Formats: sequence, C-alpha cells, structure tokens
Amino acid sequence: MTNKRPRILVFSSLFPNAAQPTAGVFVRERMFNVAKHLDLCVVSPKAWFPLQGLLRLIKPHFRPATARQEVQAGIDVFQPLYLSFPGVLKRFDGFLMAVGAWRTVRKLKKQQRVDLIDAHFAYPDGYAATLLGKWLDLPVTITLRGTEHRHAKDDALRQRLQLALQRAVHVFGVSDDLCGVARQLGLPSAKLQVVGNGVDLSKFSALDRTQARVALGLAPTDVVLVSVGGLVERKGFHRVIEVLPDLVARFASLKLLIVGGATAEGNNRAQLEQQVNNLGLQAHVQFLGPKPHTELAAILSAGDVFVLATANEGWANVFLEAMACGLPVVTTEVGGNKEVVTSEDHGLLVPFGNREALHTALLTAIQKPWDRPQIMAYAKNNSWDQRVNTLVHQFKELTHD
Repeated sequence: MTNKRPRILVFSSLFPNAAQPTAGVFVRERMFNVAKHLDLCVVSPKAWFPLQGLLRLIKPHFRPATARQEVQAGIDVFQPLYLSFPGVLKRFDGFLMAVGAWRTVRKLKKQQRVDLIDAHFAYPDGYAATLLGKWLDLPVTITLRGTEHRHAKDDALRQRLQLALQRAVHVFGVSDDLCGVARQLGLPSAKLQVVGNGVDLSKFSALDRTQARVALGLAPTDVVLVSVGGLVERKGFHRVIEVLPDLVARFASLKLLIVGGATAEGNNRAQLEQQVNNLGLQAHVQFLGPKPHTELAAILSAGDVFVLATANEGWANVFLEAMACGLPVVTTEVGGNKEVVTSEDHGLLVPFGNREALHTALLTAIQKPWDRPQIMAYAKNNSWDQRVNTLVHQFKELTHD
C-alpha cells in the first residue's frame, strides 16, 4: 500500500452503463472526480436470475442486459452477475452479491489494482463489500446515500445493515441526516463523516435563456417549472401535477418539463400521463424522457423554478445542478434536502405530503424576484473540489501503512 496514490475499487450495483446511462450518475460523478487524483476501477454487480430475459418480454426495461466489462472515461467498469429474485428473498441479496463479485474482485486484487473497497449504499452493496473485504483481506468504506432510512426500519434487513456498518473501517454519509441513521444503529461518531455531493461546474452553468427556450419550443413569456428524476412514485411528480390546475388558473402559459425515465425502481410514466389527461393539462406538461447528464444544463437554463416533491433523498445532486443554472429550488423537507437548500435565498422547503404548502411555495417561487447570481454563487461554493479533497485525504489515511 502507499499513502501517495491508493488504488480504490468502487463497489456499487447502481452505476451508469450502456444499457442504463442515467442509473447512478451521482455515484460516477463523485468517484470519477476522485479518479483525477487516485487510481480507480469499478465493480458494479448486476442482478440476474434464470429466464429473466423472458420477463423482459412483458417488462422491456426490467434488468436490461449489460456487458461484463465497459470502459468509461478510461476507467474499467466490471459488471459481474449475481443471483437475485425480483421482489423476494432480499435478505440474501447482500451475500449473493458478494458471491457473484468475488471472482472479479479477487482477480483485481491479484493484479494489485485494489487497496480499498469503497461501497455505495449500505445494503446490499455495503454488506456485500464488507464480506468481500473479510474474504480477501481488504479494508472497506461505505457511503450512505438514502436507502438506509428504509432498510433500518425493515426487520429482515436492519441487522445486516448494522453488521455492514460495523465491519466498515469508515462510513461516509452524503448528509448528516443519513449519518444519524448510522448513529441510531450504534455506530460511533468517530467512524462517521459527512461528505456531501458536489456540482460539476464544467457541465452546469446558466446558458442563454432565450436560446434554451427556443430549443425546447417554449415562449419567452412562459412560466417554466423543471423537474428531474426517475419516473417512480417516490420522486413525487404526481404531487406536482396535482397542484398545476390552480397554478395554470393564475399563469395561463405555465409549463412543467419532466426529465427522466424508467429506473430499477420502476416506471410510472403511464400513470403520470393518465393523470395529466384527467386534469386536462396536456398543453402544460411535457415529458422529455431520460437525458444525458451533459444535456441537463440546457433544459434547466430554460426554467424559472426547479421543483421535486420527493418522499426521500439522501443528497440530491440535481438541486445544486439546478442552482448552478440559476434556478431556485422548491422541494420537500425530507432526508438531506434541508442540508442542500439551506436558505430561502436559494429555495423553499415544504412539509412532505402537504398539497396546499406545495402549491403556496410554487406560487411564491414563481412570483419572487430571486437573486439568481447569488443562487449560482452558492452552487459554485459547493463544487466538487472541496468534497474530493476530503475524500482523497481520507482514502490516503485509510490505506497508509
């Protein structure tokens, strides 16, 4: 091992690939920025069970086939398979993920490409990574990203979550809220460290608003709301659509742009489109589908307000990305959201599930004369540079002989 340039193996089942280019972009953004300073490879185990190809005839987006290896930005991404039955026996996913990835990780260790495993999400990924660390004598760090609240409440998974955290040599949380879950499970504060996500200012900055609107077929006078995320119930697009009729009555030219598509959690686009039709909002809601990270700035730059009525977030990168493009954020007061939207100068927080509060916040945000340069300056102060320096320092400390 060396304290100069440790070799990190990123372990995350949620990671972009050719078949799912938007899956886990937040993991790649964080760790590929680290890769500018340290040697890096990625192991992204993919769930599999016999005959799952037949299931894709019914659900085309279900667990799309992926190559066993890809190269992204010059970094090797390995995608071994592990046995996992959809919707059942989740308490075995961590063990089976470790078994499925063992040969790949052992080979990488033999090739002297791994000094430390950095796992993202405590279960099943963190649990699997700590088993691999035990079997192959490698230290493991875990990054808490948002699923931990739910798993800590699950009687079948809580003990495995707790065991993974205990086995890890260090635990990062993208928010203090998530570190709080680990503390409640008995992890000492000395083993915990908050390192939030950042924003890539080379990809996210305000573009010419008029040109951005022309490209999307929007008028200069339109009131434009933008929302980005996987099309699943948890993200709350239906909650935003629900309050649109009252807003449209006030702002006839209001438009809501929804960016996102199917994820591993599911795809409720059909239900959302039906809701839009039932409310007569076809002229006011546009589903733009999933977009590459590099195209988001142009869409955000066309907006007036960013909104996400989410049920749960660890640390939503998209808030900072929207702010970097000059947009105030309206979101729910859940998870780590209040750690990103820290001031009413940058956005508004509303109680989750409170329809009236969401409507009032959007009405206020549309009418408020925001200081957009100040919003962009706040995002700039949350760029990746500081976060990455902290991570690199900690990785070097943990791999120092």
